[in-house]
Amino acid sequence: MTAVPPPVPPRGCPFHEPLHGPEFAADPGAVYRRLRKAGPTAPVELAPGVQATLVTGYDAALHVLRSPETFSKDPRRWTDLSDGTVPMDSPVVPMMAYRPNALFTDGEEHRRLRGAIADSLARVEPSMLRGYVERSADTLVDRFAPLGSADLLGEYAQVLPLLVFNHLFGCPAEYGVRLVEGMSGIFDGVDAEKANELLTATLVDLVTLKRARPGQDMTSWLMAHPAGLTDEEMIHSLVLLMGAGTEPQQNLIANSLRLLLSDDRFAGDLSGGSLPVEDALDEVLWADPPMANYAVHFPMHDVVYEGVLLRAGAPLVVSFAAANTDPALAADQRAGNRAHLAWSAGPHNCPAQSPARLIAAVAVEKLLDRLPDVELAVPVEELVWRPGPFHRALAALPVRFPPATAVVRTDGGRPSYASAVPVAAEEGPAAVPDRPKSGWARLLAWWRGE
Repeated sequence: MTAVPPPVPPRGCPFHEPLHGPEFAADPGAVYRRLRKAGPTAPVELAPGVQATLVTGYDAALHVLRSPETFSKDPRRWTDLSDGTVPMDSPVVPMMAYRPNALFTDGEEHRRLRGAIADSLARVEPSMLRGYVERSADTLVDRFAPLGSADLLGEYAQVLPLLVFNHLFGCPAEYGVRLVEGMSGIFDGVDAEKANELLTATLVDLVTLKRARPGQDMTSWLMAHPAGLTDEEMIHSLVLLMGAGTEPQQNLIANSLRLLLSDDRFAGDLSGGSLPVEDALDEVLWADPPMANYAVHFPMHDVVYEGVLLRAGAPLVVSFAAANTDPALAADQRAGNRAHLAWSAGPHNCPAQSPARLIAAVAVEKLLDRLPDVELAVPVEELVWRPGPFHRALAALPVRFPPATAVVRTDGGRPSYASAVPVAAEEGPAAVPDRPKSGWARLLAWWRGE
């Protein structure tokens, strides 16, 4: 890439392919194929009136991610936002605007903020994390196992990362629903400004609480780190960790379960007792990464790549999904191949890859172990994907399975479940819990112990 001084083309020319709305959500692969015809970069619209350039080529994505001297992560360089072309209430602004955390900084400031996160994550014991995920997964499965059906997104994949986040960060249970509601609203771009306010206010409460009463948790470790994070930096570092640890995590779990239950390459092995969970995770991270389009960069000066002008201060969005499926890659056998970009690359690659993968793998393994006969309740092509330019997220994952009845344990352990059988009249009918109607109601019921 070389610096050049050509004039900026008129706004609106060429056509900017929309990455929002149900059409894109239903088949993003078709959009990526069209965009590749323009080369490794192409103009897109992230939301009405929000223009950007999408990086669709694998080599081009690596170049951007590994060239911080040319491409900045600091959104204060975003010219369309600073001059008012993009209004502050645009649904994508909460995901793209500057926050004082490791994601949106460069150089020494980035290294200081990232160091606090990496060092705090290193204090999390994998065995402790695995045990907590297993117990949480068992508890969630226990709630819907007798019913014979479930929405594995709203009743499992969405709730599990929330439980893990609250545990690791010492977050009181009553904050949990507010945090997830705020973060999900930001990712969906639905009333994102209000969602951002809810998320920030809740994290202010958490930071205030932990300043007064620190504990053995990630929030307290971040506060005590030699990096000396201010309250503002603490809040926005928690936004970053919350964003990475809940929404993408639930999508990785749900998308992997969808693959295992629908793709003959994987589902065919389930009945034989071999659960190729790690292979399924790799395939999802290649083909349907939870964060499909993100890693927003801003050229520090006008540059040309493959004959295309990239304007200084104009958003350059790396498409992990498009880059991973670049036809130039030989990806006939992806099992065990982890050269995908789902965790990004370069100085801003995800520092939580190992715990994130562990949480997802344990969650999937536990579900399939507890409900070995689970199957999709609708044809896979009828599953609905949530709109949004950044994530690859199902709206629901309905499944069915043989109902299970509780087996009372006399040794003090948790109840286990077996396939349902007729109950003798004198024993009475098995108790079956009511299922809350909406996803948020399920979360509220969980926190209330219902």
